[in-house]
Amino acid sequence: MIPSLPRSTVSRFATGGYVAAFFVFLFVPLIVVAVFAFNDANYPAPPWRGFTLDWFVGGHGRTGLFTDQPLLRSVGTSLIVALSVTMLSVVVGTANAFLLERAQFRGKSALSMLMLAPLVIPGVILGISIADDLFGLDLDFLRPGLPLVVVGQFSYIVSIATLTIAARLKRFDGTLEDAAFNLGASRGAVLWTVTLPYLKPALIGAAAISFLMSFENFNTTLMLVGSDPPLTVMMYGRMREGASPVLNAISLLLMVASALIALVLMRRPAAAATT
Repeated sequence: MIPSLPRSTVSRFATGGYVAAFFVFLFVPLIVVAVFAFNDANYPAPPWRGFTLDWFVGGHGRTGLFTDQPLLRSVGTSLIVALSVTMLSVVVGTANAFLLERAQFRGKSALSMLMLAPLVIPGVILGISIADDLFGLDLDFLRPGLPLVVVGQFSYIVSIATLTIAARLKRFDGTLEDAAFNLGASRGAVLWTVTLPYLKPALIGAAAISFLMSFENFNTTLMLVGSDPPLTVMMYGRMREGASPVLNAISLLLMVASALIALVLMRRPAAAATT
């Protein structure tokens, strides 16, 4: 455990082998998916038939990713849902964090534990419980469709956003706010110029987590979706009909997009540390 302590040759090789096996298990399936997005065959499996971009741009009687209108619409639907869930989760999660960390009231501990309940409930059950019409209300936003998908995803993603922001708020030095009040700042000015800038890393992190969890969600979304399926439900339907390398192509783009988001989030703390 301590690098300065001597280790046997067997221990060093065992550690190196474990690390190598872990990364092979982690990345080889992703590499296989990426490689077969360029395979000149009508199925995403060996053998290798040659290099092609047909599954991205189309051609030779094939429908590529950028010419597949239903698939592109599902990406747009997923973006709309993810952005809506992210905005709601960050705003409500920030309010929840202040409530749990700053307010004192009876039943606070029970409320904190109750907030975690959606995280341990399976997504399918959560989706069924939201879609079930318990009160006989005939309201548009309670029917299967995008509003209900947003509500279903928000019901548990907001808990994660709350925990992320509350963890940062717990370490906040309250004397900074007291100093601002003593200098004549209003409550709104203190919140805007002192507290929220301190919470900015947590707000960005909560937004990134909320967006990615919403975009990739399947179990809850499947139970609540209407006529406009998000990407995960669309890909599931395509897989049931028969896998196509187009799914490899969209998977490759999602991997690249996720990696770019991770790199941007990693560079922000580094840039903040140097300034």
